[in-house]
Amino acid sequence: MNRVAAADWRVDHQLWIEAFVIANFGGLVFDIYLAHSENGFRRASEYLPLYFSAAAPLALLAGATVRARANALWRRVGYVVGWFAVLLGLTGVLLHLDSQFFQARTLRSLTYAAPFAAPLAYTGLGLLLIVNRMVKPDAIEWAQWVLLLALGGFLGNFVFSLTDHAMNGFFNAAEWIPVVSSALAVGFLVVPFLMTVTSSFLMLCAAVLGVQAVVGFIGFAFHMLAVVHQPGVTLVARLLTGAPPMAPLLFPNLVALGWIALWVLARHGYQPGQAEQSRAGTSAPHRPR
Repeated sequence: MNRVAAADWRVDHQLWIEAFVIANFGGLVFDIYLAHSENGFRRASEYLPLYFSAAAPLALLAGATVRARANALWRRVGYVVGWFAVLLGLTGVLLHLDSQFFQARTLRSLTYAAPFAAPLAYTGLGLLLIVNRMVKPDAIEWAQWVLLLALGGFLGNFVFSLTDHAMNGFFNAAEWIPVVSSALAVGFLVVPFLMTVTSSFLMLCAAVLGVQAVVGFIGFAFHMLAVVHQPGVTLVARLLTGAPPMAPLLFPNLVALGWIALWVLARHGYQPGQAEQSRAGTSAPHRPR
C-alpha cells in the first residue's frame, strides 16, 4: 500500500501544484517582512500580506490532509484562499503604484516606486489554486493554464529585472543577464500557444527553463555577495537596504512550475486545438511528431 501511495504521489498533478503554492506562500512571509520592514510597516495595511502569507499555508495544508475523503472541503478552502490572494495581489499593485507613480506619473517614478508588480505573485498563486480546482488535472487545459501562469511569471521577471537594475543604471554588465534570459523564456513559452509544436520543442523549452534556474542561482549568489560587502551596522540592515537576496530565486521557482506544465503537456502529446477537437468529437487526439 505504501508503494501504491508513493506511485500516486508521483503522478498527482494537483498535489504538485498545491505543494508549489504552499511553499511559495511560506516563502513570501520572509520576503514581505523584509520588504515592508524597510519603511517600518508605515501603513497598517502592510501587515495584511504578512498575516495572510503565514495563515494561507496552514489552511491549505489542513485542506490537503482531507482531500481524499472530503474533496468538497478541500475545494472550498482552496477557492477562499485563491480568490482572496487574487484580490490581495491586485489591491497591492494599486497601493504600490499609489506610493509614487500616481503622483508623478513618469517612467522614473514607476522605476523608483515600490515594486508595482511584486503583489502580482499573490494573484498568480491564487489563480493556480483556482485552476487546480476548476479544471480536471487529467485535461490538457489544466497543463495549458499552468504553462500560461508560468509564462506570466517570467514576463514579471523580465519587468522586475529591467526596472530593479535600472535603479543603478545597470552598473554591472552582468545585470543584463536576467533581462535577456527572462525574455528568452517568454519567447519560448509563448510558442505552444501560437502554433503546432512537437515533443522535441517541449524538451527544448524545458532546457531553456533549466538555463533560467542557473541564472537564478547565480543571481542569488551575486545578491548575497552584494549584501555581505555593503556597508552596514547589522546583517538585517544590509538585507533591508541592499540587493534583495530572494528576488533571483523567482527564476528557479518558476522553472519548477513550467516543468510541471511541460511534462504534463508532453504526456498528452500537445498540439494547439487538440482540446477543442476532442471536446467536439471531430477527431482522435493528436500525437506529437
